[in-house]
Amino acid sequence: MKKRTKIRLGIGVGILIPLLIFGFWPMGNPKYNIVFDKDKIDYRHRYLQQQQTHSDSTPLPNIIVILADDLSLMDVSRYGGQHVHTKHIDAIGANGVTFKEGYISSPICAPSRAGLITGRYQQRFGFEINIHERYPKNRIEYFVYANLLNTGDWKVAQHEDWAVPTFEAMHKQGLPPTEFTLAEILKTKGYHTAAIGKWHMGYNETAIPIKRGFDYHYGFYEAFSLYAPEDKEGIINQKLSDFSDPHIWGKGRTGNCAIRKNDQVIKEDTYLTTKIASETNAWIKAHKDDPFFVYVPFSAPHTPFQATKAYYDQYAHIESPEKRIYYAMIHALDDAVGSIMQQLKELHLEENTLVIFLSDNGGATYTGAADNSPLKGGKFTNFEGGINVPFMMQWKGTIPQGMIYKKPVSALDIFATSTALAQVNLPKDREFDGVNLMPYLLDSTYNDKVPHEALFWRSEYHKAVRKGDWKLIQDDLAQRTVLYNLAQDKHEQQNVAHQHPAVVQSLQTDFKNWEKKLIPSNWPRVMDYEIHAGQAVYYFPL
Repeated sequence: MKKRTKIRLGIGVGILIPLLIFGFWPMGNPKYNIVFDKDKIDYRHRYLQQQQTHSDSTPLPNIIVILADDLSLMDVSRYGGQHVHTKHIDAIGANGVTFKEGYISSPICAPSRAGLITGRYQQRFGFEINIHERYPKNRIEYFVYANLLNTGDWKVAQHEDWAVPTFEAMHKQGLPPTEFTLAEILKTKGYHTAAIGKWHMGYNETAIPIKRGFDYHYGFYEAFSLYAPEDKEGIINQKLSDFSDPHIWGKGRTGNCAIRKNDQVIKEDTYLTTKIASETNAWIKAHKDDPFFVYVPFSAPHTPFQATKAYYDQYAHIESPEKRIYYAMIHALDDAVGSIMQQLKELHLEENTLVIFLSDNGGATYTGAADNSPLKGGKFTNFEGGINVPFMMQWKGTIPQGMIYKKPVSALDIFATSTALAQVNLPKDREFDGVNLMPYLLDSTYNDKVPHEALFWRSEYHKAVRKGDWKLIQDDLAQRTVLYNLAQDKHEQQNVAHQHPAVVQSLQTDFKNWEKKLIPSNWPRVMDYEIHAGQAVYYFPL
């Protein structure tokens, strides 16, 4: 792998002249034209037209998936977090099961959501890295960002063949029309469905929530949105020095960051975390007499950092302004989760509702607020701090209270568990990767069984596999391969690759066999985030 080169000053005429002549040529490359499989689209259409009957006299359970955004394992007090008492989130695990080794399928927002909602490794359908609204417009812009601007740890990706998509291809990024969402599958069994919060799985007409099986959507399409207008009374704003932060504040609530109700832009004044909960509660109340599935992807505690003064004032003892507002946002998130759980209780739905809580990836350490320690790394890494997330389930009267489950499970299992409970006949034209977790929780004959022989991660050149207690991370851009024994070294401090070459080779073989089921990413990265782990440097594609 060639080492990245930087040319900042003293550029020769031999470089400047070609840039000036050719620099404004558009950079669209047909390499990333996205073509969807028509046979799969047709099969999906036929499958969704057929309603499945429910012959069992037992009512179908309601399903609620609550997803936090960039919430660290150590932000939750049930996992040992000490800064915020997340009593309502904790109660989900206390009233049901707490997964100690709960994993997401990607350490970054959009791909992890695509895996969760489809129950398939997102690399199977090309959703490997974050979707992008924008790429460099031409070679001049690319050159300036790559070589003249200080972008900190966010390095502009250097594509040797100027491989960026055309505008038409960029518009197709997101959840492809070949894939089934959990909402679409459950609707074939008569479920009412809603998505309330952050979407971030595509902006085009075929990818938005109301076109992917959700009867109702409230929220926004992008990776972020303001929690409240900046000038709203009682709102505290904290801007960061990180390279990405000015872009987020600059977008505000425009374009795909706008708040929408069923694809119609609306004006919203209520603090967003609180509003997502109240919208969820109103929708649940309206559909309490029929089976329902509601997906509640909160945006908290993702940037921009905004909190109400009432929450902010409770953390006056925290000196760091970034950490103070971050903890306030988590406190607001916890109360919002609590209000949803209280609504279930008041409507007497607890014993017929499976509630799942998890985060889309680990804490974003680049904010200066999140801290995943003692786990290593965080968002944008396949270290445990990036992919081992808070993950709990509650189903009163079915899942015993206070269960602790220590074997690795995956967010992909949410799809499999939910469809099994709904007694769905799944599509036959594809392979699903999740596992129904209920037998592992309720059937003693499964005590010695593991849900997954191995779990895999791939974000272009940044790869990982966990099999048993062994975990391999391979970064082809940084040219680093590390091996950890998680039973002895959960914090990934001792690279034992040299001591166990046979294990490294075996895991690499497993990974290559898994890769045979995948397709290349449907779109290229824009940035390479530089990760500093002790003396070592790694990269992650964005």
